[in-house]
Amino acid sequence: MRGTGPIGVFDSGYGGLTILKELLDAFPSNDFVYFGDNARSPYGSRSFDVVYNYTLEAVRKLFAMGAPLVILACNTASAKALRTIQQKDLPQMDPERRVLGVIRPSVESVGSDPASKNVAILGTTGTVLSESYPLEFKKLFPHIKVVQQSCPMWAPLVENGETDSEGARYFVKRDIDRLFSTAPQTDTVILACTHYPLLMPLVKQSLPPGVKIVAQGPIVASSLVDYLKRHPEMNQRLSRGGTVRFFTTEYPERFNQSASLFMGNPVNAEHIDPEL
Repeated sequence: MRGTGPIGVFDSGYGGLTILKELLDAFPSNDFVYFGDNARSPYGSRSFDVVYNYTLEAVRKLFAMGAPLVILACNTASAKALRTIQQKDLPQMDPERRVLGVIRPSVESVGSDPASKNVAILGTTGTVLSESYPLEFKKLFPHIKVVQQSCPMWAPLVENGETDSEGARYFVKRDIDRLFSTAPQTDTVILACTHYPLLMPLVKQSLPPGVKIVAQGPIVASSLVDYLKRHPEMNQRLSRGGTVRFFTTEYPERFNQSASLFMGNPVNAEHIDPEL
């Protein structure tokens, strides 16, 4: 029988910590290992091939750390790499392990709300160009109208700690104004980048009254609870020591400072080389 291991959580930088926080609340006894590719972040403007290769490297590293299950807590990685990894790489690496993303759970959650009829995706350039959200909505909820707005400056602002700066206010308002100038009927916006919840106060200020804002952390955590109920064989492979380890391709000291703000408590990360 295979040994047990932690749940792996991967993001290009800090944004995935917003997912990790919700997962820790939902699975307080489980072990987790977080991998942030901060040295090469953000991924939003990178090509499909580059994001795929970087993401595959991260998955392999997390598998090597013993993770039977990896969550891509990054919309760009989910959009550009998840399907290929699931269909091509996973059967060769280890068909008994799993890699899950954040896009499908988000679509399922929003689509099941009868109040959601006109949905807007706020995401990185890479996520928007991938058309992953419109395609998933068309497949699962074809009656919902979907528009997209690229917000290329939002993730870099978060990565650099500029969540309440004048620059952040300008770019958040600019991009939301652009969205509603073309899609004024929008009733729901999905923050389709795990960095974006850190800009939530500015997003709320810029949106028209009554528009629902959907952040992905609670959705991904709830989806994983459901997934493990339906796959008890995977649940049995997850170790339960209540530990969390952090790895970054950046300087750990820099990561620790920013990550501690995300997590609300001190973080002690270890350095890991970005390349295999």
